[in-house]
Amino acid sequence: MTAGSLRRCGAAAVLAVALLAAGCGSGDAGGSADEPTPTSTGSDASMFTNPVIRTDAPDPQAIQVGDTWYLFHTNAAGRNVPVHTSPDLVDWTPAGDALPQLPEWADPGKTWAPEAIQLGPDRFVLYYTVAGRESGRQCVSRAVAGAPQGPYRDDSAGPLICQAELGGAIDASPFRDTDGSLWLLWKNDGNAIGVDTWIWSQRLSEDGLSLVGEPTKLLKQTEPWEGTLIEGPFFHRQDGKLHLFFAANAYDKAEYAEGYAVCESPTGPCVKAPENPILRSNDAASGPGHASMVVKDGRTWLLYHAWPPGQEGSVDPGRQTWLDEVVWTDGKPTLKGPTGTPQPRP
Repeated sequence: MTAGSLRRCGAAAVLAVALLAAGCGSGDAGGSADEPTPTSTGSDASMFTNPVIRTDAPDPQAIQVGDTWYLFHTNAAGRNVPVHTSPDLVDWTPAGDALPQLPEWADPGKTWAPEAIQLGPDRFVLYYTVAGRESGRQCVSRAVAGAPQGPYRDDSAGPLICQAELGGAIDASPFRDTDGSLWLLWKNDGNAIGVDTWIWSQRLSEDGLSLVGEPTKLLKQTEPWEGTLIEGPFFHRQDGKLHLFFAANAYDKAEYAEGYAVCESPTGPCVKAPENPILRSNDAASGPGHASMVVKDGRTWLLYHAWPPGQEGSVDPGRQTWLDEVVWTDGKPTLKGPTGTPQPRP
């Protein structure tokens, strides 16, 4: 793909700094969902300013294949799984619907938190949350494609995970550990029925299409900042240590935030960090969370969604995608964010 260019808000001679001050760009009302969402700062192409996707793009997750990044997020603009491409994690161009058709057992409209993993040169598996017709709850399913952007196809006869008696199952996240084992994290949607929300872990088969053994409970909501739920989990190993990141509290409130725990293995036990939350609302963004992590040129970056301050729960622009660096000190992650000022590109 090619990096996008700034959409014009007025005469061609308007200075870039005036564009920024006026808030013009691809997230403006009336803009097309198919236009790129550039965030270059003024004429300095070495800098960018958050958010990197200015339209509604919740629950972002990205993978790199070759020189291109592919980002997936919760349903928006009439698409089940919107996919965007980027050469640099900053300038994103919409690339259609990665999952144009849902399985026969699922209903449209609630296709959430997709995450993809590459399992072979031409084999990609997408895990996603979808409305199960029979259970009446959100369930986890999987789909397969020969290219990272799709189209992914789900030939399943039913959900991979549902846990209807626990409120449903959402927010699946695949993880390949350093020993080659493949794992899946998810959350039982307990807050939908007023019960505990657990983060679960279970081993996946080598083809990524079925679960192996028994699931393990890792964490649930226990701390005041977490409110009544935790969700959006993902694993990341740093210097051999396994970190479990998660979001907590109500997604449409300023209290929504991101924390982490350290786990002995993918089946636990896990201990939450005392410094949580490590990413929270500030003057730049509200309700940051449901993140994913990428590594580029040895530096670690967090992709996450957040609302414009004071616009929690709004439809326009919705939850935008942000990018900020994670710095590791003595094995602990520190987030430089949410940032609302120009910073060097990854």
